[in-house]
Amino acid sequence: MESDAEILPVAGRSEWRDELRAMFSLAWPLMLANLTTQIITATDVLLMGWLGATQLAAATLALNLTYTFNLLLLGLLIASSPMMATALGQRSNAVRDVRRTFRAGLWLLAFTLPPYWLLLWHVGDIMRALGQTEELASQGQTFLRAYMWCTAPWLLFQLLRNFVSALERPAVVLWLSVAGIGVNAALSWALIFGHFGLPALGLVGGGLGSTLTWATMCGALILFVSSDRHFRRFHLFGRFWRLDWERTLALVRLGWPIGATMALEMGVFALAAYFMGWIGTPAVAAHAVALQLAALTFMVPLGLGQAATVRVGLALGRGDRAGIARAGWTAWIVGVGFMGAMALIMWIVPRALVTLFLADVPENAVVIGLAVGFLRVAAAFQLVDGAQVIGAGMLRGLRDTKWPLVFALVGYWVVGLGIALWLAFSLDWRGVGIWIGLASGLAAVAVLMIWRWIMRESLGLTHLRHG
Repeated sequence: MESDAEILPVAGRSEWRDELRAMFSLAWPLMLANLTTQIITATDVLLMGWLGATQLAAATLALNLTYTFNLLLLGLLIASSPMMATALGQRSNAVRDVRRTFRAGLWLLAFTLPPYWLLLWHVGDIMRALGQTEELASQGQTFLRAYMWCTAPWLLFQLLRNFVSALERPAVVLWLSVAGIGVNAALSWALIFGHFGLPALGLVGGGLGSTLTWATMCGALILFVSSDRHFRRFHLFGRFWRLDWERTLALVRLGWPIGATMALEMGVFALAAYFMGWIGTPAVAAHAVALQLAALTFMVPLGLGQAATVRVGLALGRGDRAGIARAGWTAWIVGVGFMGAMALIMWIVPRALVTLFLADVPENAVVIGLAVGFLRVAAAFQLVDGAQVIGAGMLRGLRDTKWPLVFALVGYWVVGLGIALWLAFSLDWRGVGIWIGLASGLAAVAVLMIWRWIMRESLGLTHLRHG
């Protein structure tokens, strides 16, 4: 086994500065794009909160199911990122290989979206089966039947984003995401409450506003990559009707563990929302607010993890073992440091953050109090949350996806869920116990991810495997 100190014996400060510069150049648009995308979701949560705690709880429960399945499909598409990056690193036949991978992503969407939409159409039945009240299930279904159609443009936008990121030019995604904040806020506000001459559609308006926003953003990105000189040479949509079974199956083989890993993490958080529903509607609303705040900070290490996948993948394609180590550790150190700073802010001023989403009035006192307690626990798991997502991105760049799936299964569903149920219901710690369980699961996964990264040489992960 060779350590990183042995792999990088002569790497001076200039190499690390160059890597930091390259990493940050790639990561900052991704981080901000992630952040702006999450702000779009947070805007929906904010507007639902203005409708009332019950509407917020219903929409949150429905969205949590959507997020879980969205991430499963997204994982299949995320596999295109290291595949494209490795092809570009090898340089030979890069244009053809990138186009084949992109086309495989299009076919995956064509195969998976129809059954997914059928599932979402009946989300109310799923919510009832998970023990939610008739009122929450009915309102959640009303919202999601308008919202569910945004999954197609959202997923296609992510596939296009992987393409521009692999070429290390992700800034266009940032600017479109920034524009999307304003478009979504205006559309959803107008359609929910009835402004600009539009009818007040309530929950339906919120779902419709998100669908129109993502359709607009996706259409704009398609036009850009089809016309920009740097991108159009790939002819991404050329003969898109040709089904490439070999590349599509390769994308599935690499991507299904990524999607399953992400879905397992989100699934635990979604299930936690349903546990909150067993405790009461105020607990669900408080969980939604605390989770949105935690999700906003999470967007930075998520972007660093995405950048690490590309940078590590490029180094893997070149056969540059020292470059692999520098790319991974640079992203990890920066991301964990940022999350440490965010943890301090959450711990010091949790109430000020919570009341950004909920008016500080007597009728919201219970929800605010619960959300503040949850956010203090969220502060404690900021470090491990950042460590695990960047660790996953580092391993993804090495095309290592199956063991991270095992880590997620054990960490989230055995350690995290087990501790959450024990603390919440056996010890009667209720909502805080659920959040401590979530934090424990994240910590377990973070330790396992970084252990595998450290062992990458002895495990043979730095040798490029084709297929």
